[in-house]
Amino acid sequence: MPYDNFSIVYMGTPRFAVPPLHALVSAGFNVKAVVTIPDKPSGRGRKINPSEVKHAAISLEIPVLQPNNLKDEGFLKELDAFKADLFVVVAFRMLPKKVWEKPRLGTFNLHGSLLPRLRGAAPIHWAVINGHKETGLTTFLIDEQIDTGKILLQEKLTIQPQWTTGELHDALLPMGAQLVLDTAKGLADGSLSSRKQNNEDATHAPKLTKENTRLDFRLSPAALVQLIKGLNPSPAAYYGKIKFLEASLCDEQNPSVDPMLRVKNRRLFLDYVLGSIEIKRIKPAGKRSMSSTDYINGLNSSEILLK
Repeated sequence: MPYDNFSIVYMGTPRFAVPPLHALVSAGFNVKAVVTIPDKPSGRGRKINPSEVKHAAISLEIPVLQPNNLKDEGFLKELDAFKADLFVVVAFRMLPKKVWEKPRLGTFNLHGSLLPRLRGAAPIHWAVINGHKETGLTTFLIDEQIDTGKILLQEKLTIQPQWTTGELHDALLPMGAQLVLDTAKGLADGSLSSRKQNNEDATHAPKLTKENTRLDFRLSPAALVQLIKGLNPSPAAYYGKIKFLEASLCDEQNPSVDPMLRVKNRRLFLDYVLGSIEIKRIKPAGKRSMSSTDYINGLNSSEILLK
């Protein structure tokens, strides 16, 4: 069926939200507006930068709304004026009820896990951190609580053992575009039904904080490697002023009550109370990220106590 008479308001911010927007437009949906965050300064020069989704919307000649407050009456009136059949949300902010209940078909969200597993702000990171072998994507209808709404569609993906969160994110990108498109089509033609989530199976993917991204030396070496992998490329696992970007398990075990970096045979190890892991890539304070070899070349000691 043609979709040009089916109107959508699209809401999103980062790169993850760009392919689904392009997919909807390419399929002929009438995307009347894009809602994204206000432009903000970033980088060393504090240059004002629009979101990735705003760049995409401008290239597609779609009107852009950038409200500071999603409950602002002026913004709500602008939404009403579009008379959208559906709102589509991908990697945006929590919506107030007075926003998500507006369209006649409701509002659906693309979530980076197989709900009800990994409800929360960082499902892709926690799938890797927790060492899951499988994850996927879910589209669901937004309701009053976080990530609890009725499921529309899901697609599974096997997580390769070596993948970082960045690599998993990139593997999910094309899947997200297709799942959003299939969901919009199913809602537009009435062929798609929804099902309730089983709350007993729910797990959580909390927001990443200074506390849960710091190296936790209560973890086994295998779990510590997964933590580093799951926080790569951003925000990166850290301890003190050092960020740890890549690590692996190793046979070289030298447990240490006080965590330290140790050099042996041109290899860099992190020793702690439960064992050792090998560090492959690191970012010292105030410096660029570098290989362990480059880091070793700049050292004047074979042991560095971590503080």
